[in-house]
Amino acid sequence: MSDPLPLIRRLWGLAERHPTISSLLDRWHAIDLPDARLSGSLIAQAHWNEVFGFGPHHGIDDLDIVYFDAGDLSHESELAAERRIAAQFADLPVRVDVKNQARVHLWYQAKFGYAIEPYRSIAGAIATFPTTSSAVGLRGGDGRDIIAPFGLADLLHPRVRANAVQITEAYFEQKAARWRRFWPDLEILPWAEARAPA
Repeated sequence: MSDPLPLIRRLWGLAERHPTISSLLDRWHAIDLPDARLSGSLIAQAHWNEVFGFGPHHGIDDLDIVYFDAGDLSHESELAAERRIAAQFADLPVRVDVKNQARVHLWYQAKFGYAIEPYRSIAGAIATFPTTSSAVGLRGGDGRDIIAPFGLADLLHPRVRANAVQITEAYFEQKAARWRRFWPDLEILPWAEARAPA
C-alpha cells in the first residue's frame, strides 16, 4: 500500500526520535540476516508512548527482528541468529526476539492451535501480523525502506484495528487487554471492525 509522503516522513521521524529504534536502525548492518525488518509492534508502542506522554520504553517488552530465509529452516540457525543479535545490541534496554518467518508454519499450530500455510516472503508474513498498526516492517542502513501492507494511517492515528487475516478474536482480545492496561486512552476498535481476509 502506498502512503502519502507526509505519513512516511512522520514514521521515519518517530523512528529517529526513539532511542532504541534509532540506535538499532543506525547499526542495521550488524543484523546481517536476509530480508530482515524491525517489526511494527515496537514502532506502534513507541508512538503510543509519545502521544500519551509516557517514557520511550513504557509497556514495551521486546523488539522483534523478522527475516526470511527459506534455505535454512532449522531452529538452531534461528536461535544462533537471535543470540548473536542480542549480544550485539546488549546495550539496548529491551529484549531482542528474532524469528525466521520462513519457518513459522513449523511451530504455529503447536502454539496457536491451528495450522497455517508457509509464508512466501517477508512482506507476506508482515501482512498477517495481528493488527494493521503492527503490520509494518522497517529496514535501516543504506537500504532503508518500509513494508506497510495496510498503510500507516492506523499506526499514526494512533488506532488499533485487528488484522483478521490469521489471528482469532480471542487472541486479539487477550492482546487488547494488555494494551488497555498500559495505554488506557488508546483507541482500540472492536473485532467487528477488523480488517477481514482478502
